[in-house]
Amino acid sequence: MVNPPSLNNALALLRHARTTVPASERLVKEGTGWRIGWDPNRPLYQGLVGGQDWAFELTAPELDDFCRLLHQLAETMGQMQDELMDEECLCCEAESDRLWLEAEGFPHSYGLRLILTQQRNTEGSWPAAIVPELLRAAQSLRAF
Repeated sequence: MVNPPSLNNALALLRHARTTVPASERLVKEGTGWRIGWDPNRPLYQGLVGGQDWAFELTAPELDDFCRLLHQLAETMGQMQDELMDEECLCCEAESDRLWLEAEGFPHSYGLRLILTQQRNTEGSWPAAIVPELLRAAQSLRAF
């Protein structure tokens, strides 16, 4: 299978982050079906997000927006728990001028969809089973 150019670039970022940047300055976290990373020494795209079969790089402001909006959606979904019946699901959206993020499912189990809205117009998604780990990783990444 041949990877598309954007996936090759993202994979190159991971290889670069693992081999040439001191661990104290870069951070790449990954699990089954997700990855997120930060490398302040990269010239334009310091961030990385990815899913099972895809990944793309983000600028620092895009990564910050992603982490912030992901946290906002998680809080909103949690607050809706007491407002809905058990079988009801919902869809919540959050956006900045750089990206759009959607959570869809139940307050305790929801998938995510991400669309970059400037220049590159890329899209990715994570299934509900992946989101809790991705959320924890994004929260720890925001400390940097």
